[in-house]
Amino acid sequence: MKLRHRRQFLQLAAASAALPLVSRTVSAQPYPSRPVHIVVGYPAGGSPDIIGRLVGQWLSERLNQQFIVDNRPGAASNIGTEIAAKASPDGYTLFVAVSTNAVNATLYTNLNFNFIRDLAPVAGIGRTPFVMVLNPSFPAKTLPEFIAYAKANPRKIDMASQGMGTTPHVCGELLKAMTGVDFVHVPYRGNLMPDLLAGQVQFYFSPMAQAIELIKDGRLRALGVTTATRVDALPAVPAIAEFVPGYVATGWYGICAPTGTPAAIIDRLNSEIIAGVAAPDLQARFLALGVEPMPMTAAEFGKFIADETEKWARVIMLAGIKPE
Repeated sequence: MKLRHRRQFLQLAAASAALPLVSRTVSAQPYPSRPVHIVVGYPAGGSPDIIGRLVGQWLSERLNQQFIVDNRPGAASNIGTEIAAKASPDGYTLFVAVSTNAVNATLYTNLNFNFIRDLAPVAGIGRTPFVMVLNPSFPAKTLPEFIAYAKANPRKIDMASQGMGTTPHVCGELLKAMTGVDFVHVPYRGNLMPDLLAGQVQFYFSPMAQAIELIKDGRLRALGVTTATRVDALPAVPAIAEFVPGYVATGWYGICAPTGTPAAIIDRLNSEIIAGVAAPDLQARFLALGVEPMPMTAAEFGKFIADETEKWARVIMLAGIKPE
């Protein structure tokens, strides 16, 4: 991401906390006075949809108004993102932002919106660790052994993903850039797990929730998690960063709103969402999905998004990744 765009985004995030008091009292009616739509750029049943519904239910109960999930899938989530970005900035349209949005900001050059400019951060919700898994028939049993094997056998190892530019794909490209290994990317449009379990492809950066039971019963071998440190769900599995210093690549979820949404509304939503992330019942639901709580203020979430977008921009440009 260009430095100019990064500065612009951070300025927008900070500006929401510095608007005059008059902007915080834009309406005599209390917020929310009618149903709020939460746009999700993915189909019903996926992780972003589930996260959106959990947060929506919490906000509905706390604010005595309906928060309704509006699924708008398609074009790698860009359809839903554009709808949210172009909505009226009145607090009645929110958006479930995910790590893919930070990738798409660079991957797609012809979008009709600018993720950094057109959506304001509201609150961070949670992180989803990924875990690097191998078919057990693969000769390497540790990440250092995998790196050594890959260097000795360039482009003879296949890495599966759900498609070009998806988070599992860029997780692999980051590992490639940081270690000098070379392998073949095999993008799938459907379920890749049968081929991974059969040994047709050798490894995959899997969402934690998708792979954890397969790891525990020995059908997959875990070499490392993508978080900076080990995770409680798989305490025996090292962080990739233990062998590749600085390696961090997680999925994440948060809430954004159209830029220009009154700061008073953003402040209230942030306060309620952070309370939800800390609430034992809701936190337990997140953890069951493999989502670790990541409560952030609007400014903190804005900086986080800017950092993530800049990091993946470097990886995408270095690897020459193009959309399918």
